[in-house]
Amino acid sequence: MKDLTNTPNSLRLIRRKEVQLRTGLGASSIYALMQKNQFPKPVTLSIRRVAWVESDVEEWILNRISQKQK
Repeated sequence: MKDLTNTPNSLRLIRRKEVQLRTGLGASSIYALMQKNQFPKPVTLSIRRVAWVESDVEEWILNRISQKQK
C-alpha cells in the first residue's frame, strides 16, 4: 500500500467524468482496462457511486507517457 501522508493530491477522489477528461478514455475503455488490471480500480463511495484516487490516475498517465518515450 502507498504512503499517502506526503502528497496532498493523493487523498483527493475524482469521479469518472474527470478521469475521462484527464485520460482521454471513454467509460467503456476505463472499465475494460480495469478488468485487465491495466487501470486503477475505484474506491466505492456508496452503492451506486465510485471515485478514483487522483494520484493513482496521475501515476497511470505518467506510466503511459514514459512508455511512449521508450
